[in-house]
Amino acid sequence: MLRTALRNVFAHKARLLMTMLAVLLGVAFVSGTLVFTSTISEAFHKSSQKGFAHVDVSVRQDNSDAPEGRGSVSPISQRTLERAGDLPGAKSATGVVSGFAALSDKDGKLVGDGFSTNGANYYAGDNGQGTDPRYPMKSGKAPRAPGQVALDAKTAERTGYKVGDTVRMSIDGPVREEKVTGVFTTDAGNVAAGGTLVLFDNASAQKLFAKPGEYTEIALAAQQGVSQTALKQQVEKILPAHAEAVTGKKLADDESKTIESSMSGMKTSLLAFAGIALFVGIFIIANTFTMLVAQRTKELALLRAVGASRRQVTRSVLIEALAVGTVAGLAGMAAGIGIGAALRTLVGKMGTMPSGPLVIEPSTVVTSLVVGVVVTVLAAWLPARRAAKIPPVAAMGSVHAPATTRSLVVRNTIGALFAGAGAALVLLATSMDDGKAPMGLGAGLLLIGVFVLTPLLSRPLIAAAAPVLRMFNVSGKLARQNAVRNPRRTAATASALMIGLTLITGLTVIANGVQKGIDKMASDSLKADYTISMANYTPLSPDVDKKLSSMDEVTATSPLRNTPAEIDGDTEYLTGVNGATIGKLASLDFRQGGWAGLSGGKKVVVDTETAKSKGWKLGSTFEVAYDDGKKGTFSVGGLYKGNQMMKGILADNASVTPHMAKVADMQILAKTKDGAGAKVKEALNKQLGNNPAVLVQDKKDVSEGVSQMISLMLNMLYGLLAMAVIVAVLGVINTLAMSVFERGQEIGMLRAIGLDRRGIKRMVRLESLVISLFGGVLGIGLGVFFGWAAGELIAGAGLDTYTLVLPWGRLGLFLALAALVGVLASLWPARRAARLNMLAAIKTE
Repeated sequence: MLRTALRNVFAHKARLLMTMLAVLLGVAFVSGTLVFTSTISEAFHKSSQKGFAHVDVSVRQDNSDAPEGRGSVSPISQRTLERAGDLPGAKSATGVVSGFAALSDKDGKLVGDGFSTNGANYYAGDNGQGTDPRYPMKSGKAPRAPGQVALDAKTAERTGYKVGDTVRMSIDGPVREEKVTGVFTTDAGNVAAGGTLVLFDNASAQKLFAKPGEYTEIALAAQQGVSQTALKQQVEKILPAHAEAVTGKKLADDESKTIESSMSGMKTSLLAFAGIALFVGIFIIANTFTMLVAQRTKELALLRAVGASRRQVTRSVLIEALAVGTVAGLAGMAAGIGIGAALRTLVGKMGTMPSGPLVIEPSTVVTSLVVGVVVTVLAAWLPARRAAKIPPVAAMGSVHAPATTRSLVVRNTIGALFAGAGAALVLLATSMDDGKAPMGLGAGLLLIGVFVLTPLLSRPLIAAAAPVLRMFNVSGKLARQNAVRNPRRTAATASALMIGLTLITGLTVIANGVQKGIDKMASDSLKADYTISMANYTPLSPDVDKKLSSMDEVTATSPLRNTPAEIDGDTEYLTGVNGATIGKLASLDFRQGGWAGLSGGKKVVVDTETAKSKGWKLGSTFEVAYDDGKKGTFSVGGLYKGNQMMKGILADNASVTPHMAKVADMQILAKTKDGAGAKVKEALNKQLGNNPAVLVQDKKDVSEGVSQMISLMLNMLYGLLAMAVIVAVLGVINTLAMSVFERGQEIGMLRAIGLDRRGIKRMVRLESLVISLFGGVLGIGLGVFFGWAAGELIAGAGLDTYTLVLPWGRLGLFLALAALVGVLASLWPARRAARLNMLAAIKTE
């Protein structure tokens, strides 16, 4: 039986090729993902180890036991740094302070990756004349005075800045001009990931990112012969309150774990799409083996007649699947290694990862082979089982009938139950507060149910295309009959395409609804013409509001400031606004009261959810304890429905600002005389020094920013789902090719009675087109339903302005792509059918 199985594999090489390709693509995606993520994780792990090579023990703030939202309770002082340096096991102690620093390139654009554009201190010792071992100078010298900076070598290379150049940058809003005195090398992780690092002298860095004489961290190097653990024990004796000592090894390990954790989301997403491609491939494999078994019915019956048991027949088919899966798994693994290498090169050229070797772990090899073999064998199991059940006499007499009425009734009943339960769960989930899990389960059940019901659905839906197919005369009529002749085969072929289009359509509907909802929320909530914020949404300097307010074009501004405060034993955030002007800049959905009285400093407006949780009503009074220890009393002057742009407790800045340790604005709302326009925006940017770190946005800019982000996300998802669509195309080609082979005698007879080659080609193409459009219609219909249901969840989660938008243009494009898939997939099978020798085909049994 083993020899028989292997002989059949080699006898049907061409027919199994498409199946092998389907498995190969899915396995390549899996192994490529594993290779790529392992390579990146290893590269960043090595980079982390290098980055902490000069740190044996770190003293840093530990705010784990501080009240929630209270920030740093005990900064690390110069005195602690001096005491750490005097420890017997310490070779050196370096004070560290860092924060956000936006650097502009020569064209005025922000350099780096926004959140990875950092600034730090060059610690030159107590006397300021030493060297910082963390940052060896490649050229020039270290910054020693205000107005001087040093740039990392990668940033200097990509921007073209050299020693002696003047750079424009920003820390919290106002533009600063600094002279480049040096270029240094570093193994810092954010620089390896494509960010920037700008060094200031120690005093300037403290002034910018902390306070004079304060640090965020102390890095200690141990004396020769002193272990990191021993030094840590010495450090723990001098630790101030709310500080902790951590070894350099733990720092490197923690950063490595953080990187692995951040990579896990991408890894999971990529593997999910690989799983979708493999799931689609299962239909192709099952289809292929079903057709192969059907074509070898007499052969298998003869084996049964000469003594082979059912188990042996099943085993012979599974051995074929095992051989196909093994070859496909090995080829897929090799292709995946190539994909991983290509992705590493691509990401490396973008400058977003450190250099390192390609990592191929043993688990990747094992996983690739197991996935290829298991998927193929599982998909072939049902056809193998069916083959073993064929009665030998019936099979040899060619009287083996297709599925019985009873089996079809059972199948349709199961499908209806699955589809009904799935649809009910999805509908129920839309009314739940957290319906993600039920909706996911319901979507899976509905998808399975529709797949099981696809043979039943194929007849009426394909029959609907009959009027169009009649236009193609005999070829059209034959194409329709061929498409419905074997509903199960048609269903399996169409289902592969259906799954891909379901996901693509659903994602598109959701994205369009979110875009529309955000547009509506911005237009409903804001009267302001412009919002001003930092590029990475860190706090702005109060000087920005002063500069805007001094402009003739600006009629009203309101900075938004956040500060923590204790209310009824809980830490809440108060949002400060300009009570006198906020009514001209924001439009809230007030259920009771309004802005009146806010500018007096005694009243606040509260969103309805917060008021409900606190038991407040209009006119309720409550006491707050500010972060500086002082207390105040407010009354509720208005209740409004919160949204993603404004929610919480809004108070006048006159009440909030005096209690802030460092006054900073999260955002500024501004209204101008002439409304939003290119000239006004240009004037605002000019007033702020054409600062690349500051975003001046009107409502259109906010919408376009969201739109670009959604479009980028959609394009990435389309690219990933394209793998499933490619596999589906292979399935259509495979099914048609084997169908042509199976119907060789019939095609020969059609040629003999007068149907020319062009008619044969047209028949096969129309059959392929009908099957593809059938899968496309099902996929788009399911995708729209899932998109609507997910939108209801999104609306319930806070974006209540979410609106269902059916992108008719894209839906039409998806249907056209389904038709194109059908046409392209039919080219080779149609050509093969047309070239069949009619006499040889008629003689074929």
